[in-house]
Amino acid sequence: MIKRKRLGQHFLNSNSIAKFIVSEAKITKNDIVFEIGTGQGILTPLLCENADKVISIDMDEKLVRDAKSKFSGIHNLVLKSGDGLKNYDNFTIFVSNLPYSRSKDAIEWLAQTSFSHGVIMVQKEFADKLLAKSSKQRKAISIIATSAFKITMLSKVGKNNFSPPPKIDSVILKIVKNNNLSKDLIQTINKIFSYRRKTIKNILKQFHKETTVDKRVDDLSVEEIISLANKILEK
Repeated sequence: MIKRKRLGQHFLNSNSIAKFIVSEAKITKNDIVFEIGTGQGILTPLLCENADKVISIDMDEKLVRDAKSKFSGIHNLVLKSGDGLKNYDNFTIFVSNLPYSRSKDAIEWLAQTSFSHGVIMVQKEFADKLLAKSSKQRKAISIIATSAFKITMLSKVGKNNFSPPPKIDSVILKIVKNNNLSKDLIQTINKIFSYRRKTIKNILKQFHKETTVDKRVDDLSVEEIISLANKILEK
């Protein structure tokens, strides 16, 4: 369990919540489902019931071996050990109880990846960042997520539904892909937010660009921040 805590992973132990997540994923026989975090396999067999194929990956080799033994009779399941964020398999639906320590990395990776939609469970504090409406509360990840996805909050999940229980409640979100963002664009948005207290004029100076705009990042809309990032990336 020490390794799982280091990875920021907590195992979902509620069958009713697992069924709710899979139901909201709207899986059909035309879909390839990608699951990061096989864990103890509470979601995995449910995902397989309606999918063409399920690819489930976990960094813990022992958990993958256990899953291969437990689910050996499921023929549309591919189990892998490794880093799911380095996956190159095509998929249409993404489902994951995202490890808290890697939620930001996962959203940035998904923003670059082509798929239809997904259902994810994240720490409530992280969900608040993704759904932030106030410009003062927005982070770079808020802009990336808002630009890449349409995000809907489906349900709150209490910490007692996990083993070991995390320190904070979780939230189930549905994400529908709107746009693919490039790695360069994502990195530039992160850089812009590292200068958020500067004016746009002074931010652009950091990249040897010029403008007369004296606004700050908090004064810009999502679209204006994306436009600013694209301007920085122009050769």
